[in-house]
Amino acid sequence: MKIINFGSLNIDHVYSVPHMVKGGETLSSSCLTNFCGGKGLNQSIAAARAGAKVYHAGNIGHDGGILRQILYDNGINLAFLREVEAPSGHAIIQVDPSGQNCIILNGGANYFFTEEYVDEVLENISPDDIVLIQNETSCVPYIIQKAHERQARVVLNPSPISPELLLYPLDSVDLLILNEIEAEMILDSKDRILVEKELLSGLFSRFKSAEVVLTLGKNGVRHQKNGILSSHGIYDVPVVDTTAAGDTFCGYFIAGQAMGLPTAECLKRASIASSIAVSKKGAAASIPYLDEVLLFDQTIQSFA
Repeated sequence: MKIINFGSLNIDHVYSVPHMVKGGETLSSSCLTNFCGGKGLNQSIAAARAGAKVYHAGNIGHDGGILRQILYDNGINLAFLREVEAPSGHAIIQVDPSGQNCIILNGGANYFFTEEYVDEVLENISPDDIVLIQNETSCVPYIIQKAHERQARVVLNPSPISPELLLYPLDSVDLLILNEIEAEMILDSKDRILVEKELLSGLFSRFKSAEVVLTLGKNGVRHQKNGILSSHGIYDVPVVDTTAAGDTFCGYFIAGQAMGLPTAECLKRASIASSIAVSKKGAAASIPYLDEVLLFDQTIQSFA
């Protein structure tokens, strides 16, 4: 079983700041570091480092050589990678001393997906292969519908959130991986903050036939399938940078499924991997390899 990720590719410009900049404020940063990022790239790298067979379907500009190289270096198949007449996607990221971040995106080449390109990629799909999608490219609704028609396992990480999400063919999604804010938007809560039980029951009612993974930050993760609920907590690690934590979790969880691991093991590996990621700076650079995750697990067990 292979994973085809229709994913964004960005060059991240990360600024270390004393606090997030406010309206009208000019703020000096203590450091600027450039990383390869984008939710699509991060999730492809996480899945590949977790041991899965990953193909990345995406666009870069003429400035995207660094993005092509990091995908190649991580063993990701580049058969579907295209170079287009647009600058590569990029992000401006502020990171404060506590490790929290805020992000401004420019989609660039990520928004040059076409229906023809999607069709060409999906000609190579087999039933039960995994098609992974985020909300940082064009043609997202089309990818969901066409992948579903080809009987692929459609996985959606609906991030970043947008009003258009409610118009997507979400009933064609087999696995939804999302956080609290994204869940509230999909459930159309009308600005009312929903507690965990309301989120879970709402998602179960809205997606009766889909598998749902709801990440809850410091409260861990909840998994729901066929009415059965399971959960996993977080690990106590020093938080340096949370930039790629969600993407790391997503890639590791999907990789575990692609390799046929039990749900409990998928949740554990994904939770460990995301905990390791927040203890390091950067996006793709912070994503751990499988041997690091397994060693962490062994260490935890030895002290249990």
